[in-house]
Amino acid sequence: MSIEKRSIDFIPESERYGKPGSLFFIWFGANMNITTIASGVLPVVIGLNLFWSALAIILGSLLGAIFMASHSAQGPKLGIPQMIQSRAQFGVIGAILPLLFVMLIYLGFFVSNTLLAAQALETVSPLGSNANIFVIGALCFVVALYGYRLIHRLQKLLSILSLLVFIAATLLALSLPIPAVQWAATDFSLAKFLMAVSIAVTWQLSYAPYVADYSRYLPSKTPMSQVFWYSYAGTVSGGAWMMILGAILSVAIPDFANNVGGHVAGLFGPVALLLFAFIVYGQVSINVFNLYGAFMSTITVIEPFARLRVTPRVRGVFMLIISLVATALCTISQGDFINFFLNFIFFMSYFLIPWTAINLVDFYWLRKGEYRIDDIFDMNGIYGRVNWIACASFIVAILVEIPFMNTTLYVGPLATQLEGIDLAWVVGLVVPALSYYWLMRLGKQVSRVGELS
Repeated sequence: MSIEKRSIDFIPESERYGKPGSLFFIWFGANMNITTIASGVLPVVIGLNLFWSALAIILGSLLGAIFMASHSAQGPKLGIPQMIQSRAQFGVIGAILPLLFVMLIYLGFFVSNTLLAAQALETVSPLGSNANIFVIGALCFVVALYGYRLIHRLQKLLSILSLLVFIAATLLALSLPIPAVQWAATDFSLAKFLMAVSIAVTWQLSYAPYVADYSRYLPSKTPMSQVFWYSYAGTVSGGAWMMILGAILSVAIPDFANNVGGHVAGLFGPVALLLFAFIVYGQVSINVFNLYGAFMSTITVIEPFARLRVTPRVRGVFMLIISLVATALCTISQGDFINFFLNFIFFMSYFLIPWTAINLVDFYWLRKGEYRIDDIFDMNGIYGRVNWIACASFIVAILVEIPFMNTTLYVGPLATQLEGIDLAWVVGLVVPALSYYWLMRLGKQVSRVGELS
């Protein structure tokens, strides 16, 4: 096992390996953690019973994973990380705009995952809260440093262990006393239901900025349909299962949201200590995605201005700095976790969805997967420094979303008129998709650029 040598550069065919089936384990395992379980608490927190919560989670997962898996299918075709591919839409410099928001999302998830793990450890660890946070941060740094191959191996093992652990946890959860009315199709609220659907959609979309990072080493002739369906099946099955489990436990266990990991481990009684180790493993595994993605994004931002040769030492320095910043944020973010997490989920959706709309429209409808990879790394290439159409479509979409937003921090006027229904994610999908597509066609800026080099 050696430190990964590649970063944002193209993966040549001679270094491609693996089969698309590995993506099922990657994305199933990525959802097998207490952060996904905590996400399942949110529909109950906003006022839905278990019947409507489960239905919203399933519907949102099925819908959101379409976009997530469509990004995954880009990996073998292009052979580059997800966010650097945004240069083909936004321009080499313009791509920094969505990258800045995506880096905030990486940091937000790192904080969420680490705080949940540290919170769970407090009951069994002799260390203090901050010390637990630093231990978890150090573990994440080591795995992210070694990179792609180690991440795949850990996720496969996590998937197998998770299947055993969470089958048992689900059976134990279903044995807990739950009022029958929780499973009845009563007290329906369209506003709350759509809000819960958007939570599940956003959860799946949260993988979009880095999903192709884990398929880019597959041989270029790998069928895109197989990449799509293995990614889709893994993330839907793992995500929906864990979120529904979280909803059940939040109803069955008082104050479940105050210590999600501790309560999950507590289900297992005398072997709870082993569960704490498993919980940390799961949180470290998913946090590695955020550090790995943050590293890729940082290099993508710097690379146009300073040509970097990313040696293992350079990789280690950048990873260490990012790890320290993210870990430091964890130590100052300990408070009302669920309220923070609910607002963070919606914050993500308002920026992620316009980006994903532009990226997928460009790949599947405008350029049909045909890109000049060399020009993605060249400010004077065909994609230019800034594509003002993409940047304007992205910014306008965010502005148009504002009146439709409904969070605990801000409720837009149109959301108020719609009795609390948050349609910002729908607006954020449709507006940039249509504006980018038609303006690019009108400006005749898209041309067939031949096969990948």
